Amino acid sequence: MATIHCDIVSAEASIFSGEVAMVFASGEMGELGIAPRHAPLLTRLSPGQVRVQLADGEEEFFYVSGGILEIQPHLVTVLADTAARAHDLDEAAAAKAKEDAERAIEERQGAMEVAEAQAQLAQAIAQLAAIQRQRKKLKR
Repeated sequence: MATIHCDIVSAEASIFSGEVAMVFASGEMGELGIAPRHAPLLTRLSPGQVRVQLADGEEEFFYVSGGILEIQPHLVTVLADTAARAHDLDEAAAAKAKEDAERAIEERQGAMEVAEAQAQLAQAIAQLAAIQRQRKKLKR
């Protein structure tokens, strides 16, 4: 089976590096599926999940708060503002962040505060989705 090298890094650390069969990510314009020998591409990432399918069929899930995705025929690089393995995320903290952001949006204090709250809400929802997908993977 053909593979492609994938690196997922954040400002703090390297989160993942290895050979994979496929990479799935949330780009600004929609979901991307990247296979070996993919055409070169550079795009921004939305807060969400990055999923890598290993050569043996196993999947690993990661959360990214946004960033840049660079694709070369034999290399995928995810440069994330913040990144974490899905199993390392704190579900209670993400749920609280979601509630706080929803409350801030409802209070509508100013355009800048609403925009910040919307960004925080998107990140919290993405974290919760990554946690749920990780949980489904463990149940298999």
